[in-house]
Amino acid sequence: MNDSDVQITPQEALDFHAQGRPGKIEIVATKPMATQRDLSLAYSPGVAVPVQAIYDDPATAYDYTAKGNLVAVISNGTAILGMGNLGALASKPVMEGKAVLFKRFADVDSIDIEVNTQDAQRFIDAVELLEPTFGGINLEDIAAPDCFIIEQTLKERMNIPVFHDDQHGTAIIAAAGLINACELTGKSLKDIKIVCNGAGAAAIACTELIKGMGVPHNNVIMCDRTGVIYQGRTEGMDQWKSAHAAKTTARTLAEAIVGADVFLGLSAANALSADMVKSMTDQPIIFAMANPDPEISPPVARAARPDAIIATGRSDFPNQVNNVLCFPFLFRGALDVRATMINEPMKIAAAHALAQLARETVPEEVAAAYGGLMHKFGRDYIIPSPFDPRLMEIVASAVAKAAMDSGVAQKPIADMNAYRASLRARQNPTTSALTQVYKAARAKPKRVIFAEAEEDVVVRAAVQFKQDGYGIPVLVGRDVRVTEKLIELGANPDDYEIHNSVTSPLVDKMVDRLYNRLQRRGYLRRDIQRMVNRDRNIFGALLLQMDQADAMITGVTRTFGQTLRELRRVLDPKKDAVPFGIHVMVGKTHTVFIADTTVNERPSAEELAHIAEKTAGVARRMGHVPRVAFLSFSTFGNPAGTWLNNIRDAVAILDARRPDFEYEGDMPPDVALNPALMKNYPFCRLSGPANVLIMPGLQSANLSAKLLRELGGDQVIGPMLLGIERQVQVATMASSTGDLVTLAVLAAAGVAE
Repeated sequence: MNDSDVQITPQEALDFHAQGRPGKIEIVATKPMATQRDLSLAYSPGVAVPVQAIYDDPATAYDYTAKGNLVAVISNGTAILGMGNLGALASKPVMEGKAVLFKRFADVDSIDIEVNTQDAQRFIDAVELLEPTFGGINLEDIAAPDCFIIEQTLKERMNIPVFHDDQHGTAIIAAAGLINACELTGKSLKDIKIVCNGAGAAAIACTELIKGMGVPHNNVIMCDRTGVIYQGRTEGMDQWKSAHAAKTTARTLAEAIVGADVFLGLSAANALSADMVKSMTDQPIIFAMANPDPEISPPVARAARPDAIIATGRSDFPNQVNNVLCFPFLFRGALDVRATMINEPMKIAAAHALAQLARETVPEEVAAAYGGLMHKFGRDYIIPSPFDPRLMEIVASAVAKAAMDSGVAQKPIADMNAYRASLRARQNPTTSALTQVYKAARAKPKRVIFAEAEEDVVVRAAVQFKQDGYGIPVLVGRDVRVTEKLIELGANPDDYEIHNSVTSPLVDKMVDRLYNRLQRRGYLRRDIQRMVNRDRNIFGALLLQMDQADAMITGVTRTFGQTLRELRRVLDPKKDAVPFGIHVMVGKTHTVFIADTTVNERPSAEELAHIAEKTAGVARRMGHVPRVAFLSFSTFGNPAGTWLNNIRDAVAILDARRPDFEYEGDMPPDVALNPALMKNYPFCRLSGPANVLIMPGLQSANLSAKLLRELGGDQVIGPMLLGIERQVQVATMASSTGDLVTLAVLAAAGVAE
């Protein structure tokens, strides 16, 4: 994935890979390992039973081991990320990264394997011997022509899917984009004239796939560094290039592209000139996919031909050809039907599924997952976003069906609707939603106050917030101290806005404003002067109140309660709103929203109903269909208790309002979250496990959130503060730089409203 719009320093990259446990992956046990009995079942003597079962029937290896969800990412490092032949060991960070993407996007377990040889035959022999271990093989960063030999030989010898992503992943995404570009321009695959610049692995794979989808052989001209690959040419030729030699008099790219409908660039930066683009036919389709710099810059291409449809490999331009759209979901579908190979019908099915997804109307819940950004099929959206939560369901199911239809599936799926539902359940939409929230923040940068900018963690967060393009940090602190901190981090202080609460020209107006507000609450003017000068939360909140910024982050130097009291001296609740806090617990396949965890000690029924409605709204904006449970020690009144009426009354209030989300209560957490227990109550109105938990009081809520943060395995977002008239977020005193950036982005993007 190429996130060229994100600024990353070399040291940041090194620190990311080195911090904590070095690298990006680890092995986690999926079964309990707490007791001697657990260990006996996991290893000796219990393990002998599945060993015998697999010996008797090898297919049961998929039932008793991780083989069916395990892919090897294998390389010899001869073509690393466009960096060249740097060797097997140097490729390891890339292969680990690929393994992480498999897990992140499709819940496929993956292990990186770096093979220390540049001998194709030795590489083939090594990989072939690994077949018992893995359910699939993803070849990566192997130089041509060896990559062709290796892939073809392994496909012939192995009875599991073998896929070279650099070739076929790029081809599938490009083909999907081409389908939609033709749809928009009224062109047909069987009639278009294509020029492919580049004759490496990806270029040849793209050419083969589009020909397999209906583009006539004679309508494609391929070029390499020497020029046009034409019938009769001998210089620099091999069997793979020869297969795509065209009958043409053109000898250069400039000659070949005259009158062409499509340019497929898989070559080098600036290979395509504006004059060449002008020589193409009406509504030219330009896929300039060289990385990091395309064959022609989109603005240059657009200036030459305003009617062009343009795609690149970069994320900072529309229509990114990004392999992560394909390989995780392709393997997901192949593994789920135990495919013996990945064939052309499966690739074509993936391309058509991607094309169809880009044409579909974005439903409300998906738009929410995109941080409010509405994607619409058109010239700047012919390829889906890599973070579309529908990708797994649509692409994997299409691939699985194609595998079954083409006869390579060993475990056909009987109920495709149930399979699609299981795919949706594998994903946690929060991860996609957060990514799109970050993207939305970049699209509309906001001014965010960092109220404690003398603290190391805060100034680091502010610098990252700015460098990554999320918005404009407004720093509050002593000028000299904040400047020193910025210099230490390698940032230019002149690029940052710093407000000193002692010397700011706004102080007098702030004092007047706050004195008018608090004079009848027992405060003298000198008290107000002192608060404005010395309390950065007061000063920052006044900056926010006076429209000097759009949002504010604070909390690392004081307890939440103290910080909130200081903020409330300046800021009021929203009209008809109840301030409250949400902790978001994010697991691999689940997200749970817990409220109110920070503000209201014993909320009334009306307050509980309000908190439920607003928390459901946050859940929806983060890509979830809300299912709200009002928690209690009691299960629908059993046992009876003194403090149940407010919970039941809150449910009754929602009954009268008829909101557009599921809700139920009173119920304990195990009934709310465990489908087996929920079945004991057939009248329960929740269609599945709750994902919004409304706590009966602050004691239970705050304790639960903090226990889960310290003892649970989930990632925790928050607390998020809602219900204040201006967008302000209060972090915890233990917040990391990443925590602060996340809260700042959520505040800037308006998720916590």
